[in-house]
Amino acid sequence: MIGRKNNAISRDAIPEPLSKVPPRIWTGSVAFISVIRAASLIHGLALLTLVAVAPACLPVFGLERGAPPAPPAVPALPGFPVTAAPAPAASAVTAEIVNKAEQHLSAIGYWAGPWSEKPGERTRCAILAFQRVEGRNQTGKLDAADVQAALVAARPAPRETGYSHIEVDLQRQVLFVVDRSDGVTLVLPVSSGSGKLYTFEGKTSRAVTPQGRFTVYRKVNGWRKAPLGTIYYPCYFDEGWAIHGSASVPNYPASHGCVRIPIATAKQLSDVTPLGTVVLIYDGRQFNDQQHAAPQ
Repeated sequence: MIGRKNNAISRDAIPEPLSKVPPRIWTGSVAFISVIRAASLIHGLALLTLVAVAPACLPVFGLERGAPPAPPAVPALPGFPVTAAPAPAASAVTAEIVNKAEQHLSAIGYWAGPWSEKPGERTRCAILAFQRVEGRNQTGKLDAADVQAALVAARPAPRETGYSHIEVDLQRQVLFVVDRSDGVTLVLPVSSGSGKLYTFEGKTSRAVTPQGRFTVYRKVNGWRKAPLGTIYYPCYFDEGWAIHGSASVPNYPASHGCVRIPIATAKQLSDVTPLGTVVLIYDGRQFNDQQHAAPQ
């Protein structure tokens, strides 16, 4: 029997109580103990072998040492197709690239310069104007696609050239300051007449911004309390209509007929708009030029 020779026990070495056990029973007990010892030895060797071999077998089962196990596959159910997990989102553009895009917008006429009491507002206005000119989503922020478009954007083209003037495109809701030599030097977001009916002093009118060729005939520095609200640095171009700063310049036509621009831009526009400056207002598709002649 396995291990019997090496594990033979002298009867003289057996304590007194055990020595009185009948020989047949004692011999069977020794044999049983020997079997248990042999089994324990074999079991221990098996465990050592498993510990040594298991790490090498992990790649076979798709596992790596120290890595969590792969999740079990989800079976497809009738009417519920298994879809792949969404791909990870692309890394965000860096602040350096965004800054280059903003600087380029400033260089081609969009109002993104860093100097101002409110640089964040200036940047937002520049991005909004760019998004409107290019027909992009109006968010006031540059996402990855906007950054790529801004880096290769060209200076906007005015409707007329060869003289200094202002153009307002009602379709795109933007204002261009046009220089005689340099073309468009400033682009601002605007909000023009909403087209809705409103009543003032018992008279009902439609909120429409007039189209045509006009000239700036009056200017007011700072705030002015006008009949329909408080306005900032207005430049009047036709009767009571003016280009002026407003606290509300949404991404759609919302005024009573004036051309609203952001408050942060109103003083600068007034500074570069002397009396007599021509103002062209059109909707991007048609232009009524019957009443006013172009400058010679």
